[in-house]
Amino acid sequence: MDTAWIQVFVLTMSECVAPAGKTVCQEQEYQLTFATAESCEMARDQFVLLKSQSENIIVNRALTRCTESTIEGTTYASREEAIASINGPAPAVAAAESAAPEQTVDFTASAHQERLANLSTCEDSKGVAPCKIGEIIIEGESVQKSEVWRRDPR
Repeated sequence: MDTAWIQVFVLTMSECVAPAGKTVCQEQEYQLTFATAESCEMARDQFVLLKSQSENIIVNRALTRCTESTIEGTTYASREEAIASINGPAPAVAAAESAAPEQTVDFTASAHQERLANLSTCEDSKGVAPCKIGEIIIEGESVQKSEVWRRDPR
């Protein structure tokens, strides 16, 4: 296995997104890598079309482009060697997983259980949310309304 410089095409998407309830958009940019110029251009056209149909996104067409670039990548002596490297986890990851699988923590589940422990049941609170019914957390209604930012059709 060796390393080599590989030609790629980088799609840079530049857009202004208005988060829910906000009237001002936030500029953001992200990049995707493609093997061919044709696939990059096709993805660019599809992204621009998809994003232009959204009411809260404005695509900056001048900054959305495909550019040629190179990346340093791993090359393999054979197809079988490449497939073998894809199918198996990295040796350091496999060793860490086999050494201590019980140390894996699900933070979402532990936060949910902690919150459940601090809530009263809906029967005790007479239905005042937030409360719990068994393992289910009942949240209160959100009646807060806000204006939605929309693109000016001009």
